Amino acid sequence: MKTTILGKDALTEGRLVRKIRLDAEGYDYVDDPRAGLDFVRKNNIRADLFTFIQPLSDTTPKYSYPMEWDNMAALRVATFDHWMKNQIDFKARNKVRKAAKSGVIVCELPFDDHLVTGISEIYNETPVRQEKAFWHYKKDIEAVRSMNATFMDRSIFIGAFYGEKLIGFVKLVTNEDASQAGLMQIISMVRHRDKAPTNALIAQAVKSCAERGIANLWYASFSYGKKEEDGLAEFKRHNGFEKVGIPRYFVPLTWMGRVSLQFGLHHKATNWIPEPLAATYRRLRSRWYAKRYPRLENA
Repeated sequence: MKTTILGKDALTEGRLVRKIRLDAEGYDYVDDPRAGLDFVRKNNIRADLFTFIQPLSDTTPKYSYPMEWDNMAALRVATFDHWMKNQIDFKARNKVRKAAKSGVIVCELPFDDHLVTGISEIYNETPVRQEKAFWHYKKDIEAVRSMNATFMDRSIFIGAFYGEKLIGFVKLVTNEDASQAGLMQIISMVRHRDKAPTNALIAQAVKSCAERGIANLWYASFSYGKKEEDGLAEFKRHNGFEKVGIPRYFVPLTWMGRVSLQFGLHHKATNWIPEPLAATYRRLRSRWYAKRYPRLENA
């Protein structure tokens, strides 16, 4: 359920235990947790726990509320040359050079009809990405426009072109003080994977941050619950991203919130599934999609 906290979009999720948090964590932050808590309580928002995180610029725990460690895949940005020479491994470095030699051109773009059409074509290339259903597949053009038109005052769009065709794009969004930027979206066409467009997009994202003095670039979480590292985590590491611990706070609002914290019920149900069993499920899911789409080459 969508609502707001002090003018910022918030989301209430969960069935047994209802948690409220900012909808765009990592791009929006709770500047004053006490004021946020007062707002939730005074407005009778139905939630058992209020949860929030600290930004990458301040990862030392600073509040007395119950806390657990979350994580981000983060990159400290100095200069583009420093990233190329010192922060990435030879594999990623070669991929960036391969993209350029293959004719991939990357640049910042305005958000216009041409970009929206190109994004739509990328979305509609394949119904499966990362071995699961791709939820942007077959969205109509206006839905594509709407979902990418958020945070326009803080967004940087980057495109990867092969000839005249957009084959990949990044949407970077900064937080309010521009101390960090997150890859809200990064996606490339599978059929052009041999040209390493995603590596080229990461390189331009680093360059765009360095030119603006943005000190931290983040790429979602580095690890999720008990899940073992996969190809995406490996890709992040090759490109210089590291696992950085982020304080996450859970403030009880009801008796259910207090009980859930005591017994760990505030975590997702998937966290209770043993990793070997979860890994087996992911393999079976991958095989099912491979059988359903025999000509599909997964991203």
